[in-house]
Amino acid sequence: MVTLETIRKPVAEDLEAFDGFVAQQFNAEGELLSDMLRYALSSRGKGIRPTLVLLSALLNAPSPDGGAGRRAYLAALLVEMIHITSLIHDDVIDEADTRRGKPSVNARWQSHKAVLLGDYILARTMSIGMTSGQYDLVTHICGTMATLCEGEMLQSDRASHRAMTRSDYFDIIRKKTASLIAVSASAGAMAAGAPRERTTLMHHFGEALGMAFQIQDDILDYTRTARTGKPANNDLREGKITLPLLAVLERCDAARSAELLDLLGRCAADDGAVERLQAIVEEEGGIDAAAQVMHDFLARAAGMLAEYAPSESQRSLIALCAYVAERDR
Repeated sequence: MVTLETIRKPVAEDLEAFDGFVAQQFNAEGELLSDMLRYALSSRGKGIRPTLVLLSALLNAPSPDGGAGRRAYLAALLVEMIHITSLIHDDVIDEADTRRGKPSVNARWQSHKAVLLGDYILARTMSIGMTSGQYDLVTHICGTMATLCEGEMLQSDRASHRAMTRSDYFDIIRKKTASLIAVSASAGAMAAGAPRERTTLMHHFGEALGMAFQIQDDILDYTRTARTGKPANNDLREGKITLPLLAVLERCDAARSAELLDLLGRCAADDGAVERLQAIVEEEGGIDAAAQVMHDFLARAAGMLAEYAPSESQRSLIALCAYVAERDR
C-alpha cells in the first residue's frame, strides 16, 4: 500500500520548514485563544493540501534542486488555513462532537467560541497573505472561499429536501472539496513560476483528484472498517445523499425511491433505519458503483501527469492518486 511518508519524500525537508513557517506566523495573545489555536493547528490531519502545493511547486520548478521556497510555503499556508477554518465551521454546523478521533473544537469550547476561532484563523491568514505582497497567489487562492460556502449551502438545501441529482452531487463536491485541492495544485505551479498552461493543467489535475478524494470519503462513511475518526454512517444520520446512495436511487422506480428516502428521513433518530439503509446501499451495489466513478476520476488525474517528464515529484503525485483510492481514513 502507498503511504503518505513515501509520497512526501521529495518534499520532506520543505514540509518540515513549512511547519516552522506556520508556527512562526500563528501566535495569539491571551491564554484561551492561544490554547484553542494550538489545539486546532495540532490536529491538521494528513496535510494533503500543503503536500500537494509543495509537490506541484517542485514538479514545475525550473530546477529540481532549489527547494520550494517561501512563496510556495505561503501558498501552502493559505490553502491549509482555509481548509482548517472550513472544518471548524463545518463541525459547528453539523454539531459534530469529534474530528479525527478527537473532540472537535466546538465540543471542547462551545460553538460560539469555535466560530470565533475560525474567524480569527481566516482573518490572520488574509493578513499574512496581504502583508506578503504576493497578490497573485492571494487572489488565486482566496477566491475559493466563496466556492466552499456555495457548496455547503447547496448541500444543506438538498439535504433538507431529501433531493439530489448526479449533477447536483458533482457540483457540491466540486465546490466543497475539489475546488481547494485544485487550487492547491495550481498555486504550487504558480508559486514556482510555471506558465499559464501548466498552472491550468495542474488545476484540472487537482480538481479530478479532489473529486475522487471526496467520493472516497463518501464511500468510507458507509464502510464499517474505516478509521475516519467520525461515527460510521454519519452522512445518513445528517440526511445527506452521497454517491453510494444516489447510485442506488438512480436505479429505483418512483415507489422504491420514495421508500428509501423515507428511510433516510428517519435516520437522524433511528439507528435501525441507519443499519437498514446502509445494508441496502451495500447489497444493491451503491458502494461499488461509487468506487468505479472514483477510479475514473483518478485515472483522469494520473493521465494529466503524463504531460511532465518522469521525476521524483511526478511519481509522488501519481502515488498520491493511488493513495486516495486505497486510504481507509
